[in-house]
Amino acid sequence: MAFTRATGKHRAPNRLTRRGAKAVGVATLATTGVIGGLAAPAVAADSESAAVEDTGLTQVLTIDETLAERIGAQADAQRHQADTAAKVKAKAKAKARAEAKKKAEARVAAERATESRAGTTRVARSAERTGLGAFRLPVAGSYVTTGYKSGGSLWSSGSHSGVDFHAVSGSSVVAVGAGTVVEAGWGGAYGNNIVLRMTDGTYTQYGHLSSIGVSIGQSVAEGQQIGLSGSTGNSTGPHLHFEARTTPSYGSDLDPVAYLRAHGAAV
Repeated sequence: MAFTRATGKHRAPNRLTRRGAKAVGVATLATTGVIGGLAAPAVAADSESAAVEDTGLTQVLTIDETLAERIGAQADAQRHQADTAAKVKAKAKAKARAEAKKKAEARVAAERATESRAGTTRVARSAERTGLGAFRLPVAGSYVTTGYKSGGSLWSSGSHSGVDFHAVSGSSVVAVGAGTVVEAGWGGAYGNNIVLRMTDGTYTQYGHLSSIGVSIGQSVAEGQQIGLSGSTGNSTGPHLHFEARTTPSYGSDLDPVAYLRAHGAAV
């Protein structure tokens, strides 16, 4: 008996039918082994893709980490260089300060040494002056009657080479300061005269004496009597002719008043 499908619109298989067919197809493919062949390439492709992605990410991370390490190392090196430079600079400054301090201390020490030497010299001079005492007048309580460089025919040079102190005949004549006798005797126009070499290297001369009380080579003290006043030699009357000289000889005279005042005598 033959069956015929009714004419009209064909209906699509329902969802259940499609699912059933799909399940049957899958089962068939599984039975024939086709599913394994189809599935393997897909799985392999997925694995390969994942591996490539994983490898690429690892490379990127590795490169980033290496660059970071290089930058960090460079930063550390720069910090080390900066620290080293700072230490060198600090040492240089400390050395410069130490040298400056040393120079300042040396300068202060030199100044103190100079002051000490100057003080020692002052003390020595003071002691010398104290030991020698201030000079005094050759005739106690006397005064100048004829000044230094006074002009007139009485002197061969035309001027007075010393000063005249008022003194009556026989007045005591003393050494104005400590010294040594280098001349004692007749002095021509000076009559009886004495020349002393003073301790400071200058010379003093005493003329027109009536008598001499010392001899050449004798040391005398300041204020010690060396003779008596008179009017011997080229003289117009009793008095004491006094000179200050740079040498024992005539012609090297100094201002006697200024000389005595410089040595502490009140003239």
